[in-house]
Amino acid sequence: MVPNEGDIATGKRKAEEQVVSEEKRKKKKKKKQVATPRPACSWVYFSREFIKEYIASHPESSGLKAATKAASDAWKSMSLEEKAKYTNRAREVWDNYLSTAPARTPKPRKQTKLVTRCSPGRLFNVLQRLTPEQKAAVKSMGFGSLLGLRCRTLRRSLCLWLLERFNTTRCSLEICGERIPLSPKDVELVMGLAASGKDVVNSGPDDLIAVLRHSYNASNRGISVRLLEERLAAPEAGEDFKRSFVLYALGTLLSPTARLDVSPSFLHFMTNMDVVHQYNWGKFLLDRLVREVSRFRQGKQRAVGGCLLFLQLFYYESISVDGLGPLATAVVPCLSSWGEDEITEREKRERKLGGYGLGEVIFKERCLGMEYPECRDQLDGPPVDSISTGVERGPLFEQEGGTQADEEQINGEITMDEGDMPVLIRSKNVVCGDIAVVVDSVRVPCRNKEYGCNETVDYMNNDHEETCTYAPCSCPLLDCNFVGSSDQLSLHFSSKHWDSGRRFRVLKG
Repeated sequence: MVPNEGDIATGKRKAEEQVVSEEKRKKKKKKKQVATPRPACSWVYFSREFIKEYIASHPESSGLKAATKAASDAWKSMSLEEKAKYTNRAREVWDNYLSTAPARTPKPRKQTKLVTRCSPGRLFNVLQRLTPEQKAAVKSMGFGSLLGLRCRTLRRSLCLWLLERFNTTRCSLEICGERIPLSPKDVELVMGLAASGKDVVNSGPDDLIAVLRHSYNASNRGISVRLLEERLAAPEAGEDFKRSFVLYALGTLLSPTARLDVSPSFLHFMTNMDVVHQYNWGKFLLDRLVREVSRFRQGKQRAVGGCLLFLQLFYYESISVDGLGPLATAVVPCLSSWGEDEITEREKRERKLGGYGLGEVIFKERCLGMEYPECRDQLDGPPVDSISTGVERGPLFEQEGGTQADEEQINGEITMDEGDMPVLIRSKNVVCGDIAVVVDSVRVPCRNKEYGCNETVDYMNNDHEETCTYAPCSCPLLDCNFVGSSDQLSLHFSSKHWDSGRRFRVLKG
């Protein structure tokens, strides 16, 4: 019998399907052989033993639900000494797993669309509904500059472009052929938040904030933004309003995370609302921005946290698209200068020029209203003043309250044209004049000093910080806010998260 064309085609198709099926089977088998199962945690070892004994002693029990519930209750009632047997076993298995399992190669991130929780529009809408008493309360905490917020949306294409050029190691923007360092002073100039004061610490014993967590229904994911909006809708302007406002401002604009909710760790620095105005919010905003961008680049989160509005407005203020013409009048803080109309016009000029990064870098030294007794009573951060500037912004070395010995540490020469100085701002004793700065190998401490580095570096040619072994690293676990040097992080991870099921290794290059 001679096969027809249909039989031949059917035979070929079956043969091809068989080959494909065989290849899939081989790949699956190979994958099973290569993959090493992750070791279990101490609870799993305990529950396996307990459930086996429970089922044997309770034959009337059907299914695993009752046995698992009994195991959970028993585990919670056990002391640390009783759990040590299972903890030690899990530690041994985990150590053996880490020493034998091959390291996984991280997949490169391809980001084409910016996802962020930074939403100036949400805060703008809340600000419009505040009563005069509530606005006064906001000012008393040092957040009065936020009342001047005028823009509602981020320019995501610009923010994504800036993130690609944000050097988290040096905390600088590398744009237009220049490396522009960012400091808390820049946050003060742009956002109006204080760049001096006590460090903001968002960690501590959980029992100290247990009542506050319950008050805000804080879950493991965080505090609901909608709950905060409901509380801010009430007319009262007391301590509860102040705490809710700061939480809301941090969660929607100043320090949002990759999640939709507000981090409950912020409650640690809100136990006493009378000292909120004393914190260095400029440093906190910048540190959190660096941390969130670093976590995003490492692939730990899909969304970008941190105050992206600061980056956007800083770019507008630092890059001119109109050429280097006469120096314009600067308004401090810059936050109040940029509304939707101004931003739309700026974006049109950027497109007309050919895109971002084609303008001229203009460093304007804006004179800040320093904190003097007569304005400290307002507790409202830097005042908003129009000031004419004629100074190019280079490396700025401020010696606040420094002595002659402190001034001699700066190996440079500063000359002032007495004819152009001073310019007084209203009643504040703020001086601004033409200053020419001649810098000759200025030595400054490494910015990782707080993490243990004692090196001094050349400010203008600072290659040390890119390879500094004390550069801050964030904990790879999403729910942990620890930040420290590589050695500190290694010690933290091995002592706090040894049974987390994650492999940790510091890459030094």
